[in-house]
Amino acid sequence: MTKHIFVTGGVVSSLGKGLTSASIGMLLEQRGLRVRMQKLDPYINVDPGTMSPYQHGEVYVLDDGSETDLDLGHYERFTNSPLTRDANYTTGQIYLSVINKERRGEFLGKTVQVIPHITDEIKSVIHKLAGEDVDVVITEIGGTVGDIESQPFLEAIRQFSLDVGKENCLYIHLTLVPYLKAAGELKTKPTQHSVRELRQIGIQPDVLICRTERSLSHADREKIALFCNVPIEAVIEEKDKTFSIYEVPISLVENGLDEQICRKLDLPLGDLDLDDWHDLLHRLRNPEHEISIAVVGKYAEHSDAYKSIYEALDHAGIAHRSQIRIQRIQSEAIEKEGPERLLAGVDGLLVPGGFGERGIEGKVEAIRFARERNIPFFGICLGMQCAVIEFARNVVGLTDAHSTEFNKDTPHPVICLLDEQKTITDKGGTMRLGAHDAKLEPDSRSFDCYQSDEISERHRHRYEFNNVYRQQFEAHDAQIAATSPDGTLVEIVELPDHPWFVAVQFHPEFKSKPTRPQPLFAGFIGAAVERRVERGERAAELEPPKAH
Repeated sequence: MTKHIFVTGGVVSSLGKGLTSASIGMLLEQRGLRVRMQKLDPYINVDPGTMSPYQHGEVYVLDDGSETDLDLGHYERFTNSPLTRDANYTTGQIYLSVINKERRGEFLGKTVQVIPHITDEIKSVIHKLAGEDVDVVITEIGGTVGDIESQPFLEAIRQFSLDVGKENCLYIHLTLVPYLKAAGELKTKPTQHSVRELRQIGIQPDVLICRTERSLSHADREKIALFCNVPIEAVIEEKDKTFSIYEVPISLVENGLDEQICRKLDLPLGDLDLDDWHDLLHRLRNPEHEISIAVVGKYAEHSDAYKSIYEALDHAGIAHRSQIRIQRIQSEAIEKEGPERLLAGVDGLLVPGGFGERGIEGKVEAIRFARERNIPFFGICLGMQCAVIEFARNVVGLTDAHSTEFNKDTPHPVICLLDEQKTITDKGGTMRLGAHDAKLEPDSRSFDCYQSDEISERHRHRYEFNNVYRQQFEAHDAQIAATSPDGTLVEIVELPDHPWFVAVQFHPEFKSKPTRPQPLFAGFIGAAVERRVERGERAAELEPPKAH
């Protein structure tokens, strides 16, 4: 029977349940087990697709077009677990499904209640991932124990062990052990209270993972074990990682978590091969270069809004043995202060996706600066559309060129609404979403990166390059480097005479892994490293000879 691991969180939010769950999944895969990952979110939105990045961070998109929680990005970066829409459910989806069943008369006149109907629905979505080809399902419960919103999910996973047998379930609770500077000691009481909340609803954690900024003493672990009713070896320290999140799996191995899980669930304890992981950490710790990448966006000050982009930059940096210094620059600041001051000295510029008019002109100005100064440029989704607007205005000569998203009356709509979007009124789940194929030109920089003329990448957009202007762009030496297989949609625009200027309509960051960087990100960082090296060599040539 498929085994189930449930990961809950207590004391405070943002403890890193997603990262911890992903690390556990990776370790179990490295021991030869077949793993599936799942996130259950307690908010009532049907999915995060209509939520502000300030509220929720980035919306992570899967191949099947599902708009999901950003923790699924951790799952894909750390594991090989195939993710589909069954990997992320919200309270909104659960209730919507139950209400639809009630409207169809499937409950035969019964009163529909949280228990058993909502909890049964939650259990059914957990069961969906189990099967003969799956050894372990890891289900992360969003929110914090004690929240009203989380109660149906916690009740459902309590019942779950009664349905499948306690021997097939393992409960891991991630909690915080804060350090009080005034007292000069770690405090275990919040963890005790958090576990008590779980035990009151009938869940006894099997393993406690304790987030802490200071190492737990043996006495601390003994106290937690005694008051929380777990063996001392099941109290796992997860100290804050100041260097890299990719240290987390190694830390969990050093604490014996993967062995405990296999032992408690009676799973085969295969050999653990972490050579690739140790190699990437070695590369991170011993960079040969340090480069500066400016990310100019609407949500630049909010790191989770571009989470996958920052990770993909790091992955490419690992491949090139380079430390990436990211400068997060608000596009509105470019409008106020100009690109010369804010972008001086950077080795590369990336303009990410987004929605809304705020900061658009700042992005356009930043792109012009990169184009004219031969700074490697990478535009993604809206970043590609801004690059098209900038080129149309300043090279093609279409002064008032714009996107109809921001100016419906522009005389030159170089970016326009997709035909399939023109009759759509609902906002949620209606964009061009998920994996779509594209055909690359063999003489393009993108082809050199992918080493293939056919690719599949994930999309999330409503607007596109207007084909009416394709010939004018090509006449001014812009290259349409990739299109949809039928040639109707422009997927990549490049400037061949520029050191590295690539703008893509899709989101390549969603397919990057620390041990396998996304090809375009690798190409972009490679160009930035080359620029840094050349600038260093020129500076050395200009340096006056030292007196002897």
